[in-house]
Amino acid sequence: MDSKIRLLTKAITWQVSGFFTMMLIGFFFTGSVAASGGIAIAGTIIGFIAYCIHELAWSKIAWGLSTR
Repeated sequence: MDSKIRLLTKAITWQVSGFFTMMLIGFFFTGSVAASGGIAIAGTIIGFIAYCIHELAWSKIAWGLSTR
């Protein structure tokens, strides 16, 4: 099981990479840096929260864990 600091670090690094990806996709579709930035910020915040909830839920499920 991951420690809380590891979970937080994984969530942050994942969201940083996702932020830049979303910003590029948003800019491609809108042509606006401001609009793509807003989309990326909203997506990053929502994605961060969803990732943390997902990881916490899976940390409570024993299915598939190795007993070695």
